[in-house]
Amino acid sequence: MTSLHDILKDQVDKGSVPGVVALVARGDRVEVETAGSVDAEGTAPMARDSIFRIASITKPVVAAAAMMLVDDGVVALDEPVSTWLPELASPVVVRTPDAPVDDVVPAARPITLFDLLTFRAGYGFPSDFSLPAVAPLFGDLKQGPPQPQTVAGPDAWMAALSRIPMLHQPGDTWLYNTCSDILGVLIARAAGRPLPEFLQARLFDPLGMTDTAFAVPAGERGRFTSAYREGQSGGLDLIDAPDGQWSTPPAFPSGAGGLVSTADDWLAFGRMLLAGGTADGRRLLSAASVRQMTTDHLTASQRADSHLFLEGQGWGFGGSVDVAPVDPWNVPGRYGWVGGTGTAAHITPSTGTVSILLTQREMGGPTPPALMREFWRYAADA
Repeated sequence: MTSLHDILKDQVDKGSVPGVVALVARGDRVEVETAGSVDAEGTAPMARDSIFRIASITKPVVAAAAMMLVDDGVVALDEPVSTWLPELASPVVVRTPDAPVDDVVPAARPITLFDLLTFRAGYGFPSDFSLPAVAPLFGDLKQGPPQPQTVAGPDAWMAALSRIPMLHQPGDTWLYNTCSDILGVLIARAAGRPLPEFLQARLFDPLGMTDTAFAVPAGERGRFTSAYREGQSGGLDLIDAPDGQWSTPPAFPSGAGGLVSTADDWLAFGRMLLAGGTADGRRLLSAASVRQMTTDHLTASQRADSHLFLEGQGWGFGGSVDVAPVDPWNVPGRYGWVGGTGTAAHITPSTGTVSILLTQREMGGPTPPALMREFWRYAADA
C-alpha cells in the first residue's frame, strides 16, 4: 500500500496544496505525516503542531458543547429555543421555497434545540443557492467562507436573523450551516458566559486542546498557516495571512466554522467521543449524548434532498453519519465532517479509528478532491 507520506507529498508536488498534516489513530497507535510548507512561499516546513482554520469541523465541537448543557439539565432537546433566543419566538417561513422573502406564513410550531442540532430548524443552505430566502444569509448574516472580523456581535446577528424568513417549516428539511451559528449563541446565553469561555472550560482545558480557539495569540502565529483558494489562473490566491482575520478575537465566535486547531487537539476530541464521552477517567459527556451525536436522525427523503452536501450519509448532531458504503471509506456509523478550508475529521467506532486531514486551501463543492479521497482510502485500510 502506498505510504501516507507518499500520498501527501504527491499532492504537494502537484501543487494542489502548499502543505498538509494527516493523522490516523487506532487505539494507542498514532501515525502522523506532514508534507509541504505553511505557506505558498515555503517560508517554513509544515509541522505536526501547525495551526489551521478548521472551518466546518468546528460544528461537532459546538454540538458537543450543546449536549453538555443538556446533560447538565440547563436545556432540553425538545425545548423551544425561544427560551434563550427570544428573537425566534415568532418565526415566519416563505410560502414556498422559491417565494419572495416577503411572501411568508407563520411557522407551524416552535423551533427546538433538536431542530438546531439536526440542521432542520428551517434556516440554512439548500441545494439551490438561487432561492430568494438564501441571499440574506450571505448578505445580512455573512454566512459562507468564514471571515470572523466582518460579522456583527451575537445580539445584532440574532436581530438580523429574526428579520429573515425561514426556507422551510421546522423539522421538514435538512439545511446546511446556519443552525450551528444559532447554536453557538444559544449555548452562550444558556451558559451565561461567552461561547469561547464555555468551550475553554468544559472542553478545551479538560481535553488538553491548547491550540484550539477563535483566534491565534501573537506568540503562536509562527505555527499558523496561511489560507488560500484556487485563483482564476489556476494558481493559489492568498485569502488570509497569519496576522489577518484570526489575529484578534471576533465579535461573533462562529459555531459553524470559527475555530482554529491542530491535528492533535482534534484527536483528543475525537478520542473522547470514541470513549463514549470520557477522557482520562473523567466524564465530559454522557454516553447517551454521544450516541445521539453520532446517530443519523434524517429521514430517507431528507437525505435525498441534501444531495449536494450528503452522499451515502445522514446527519447526527454537528456532523454527518455514514449510512451506506458508497466508497470504501464510507463505513456505516462513521461520524465527522469536512471543512471548506481543506480540513476533514472523522471517527469510526467499528474500528476505533480517528482520521484527521488538515490543509490550508479551500476545497469547495460536493466532490471530495483527490487528496481527501486518497487519505480516506488510506485511513480505512490502516
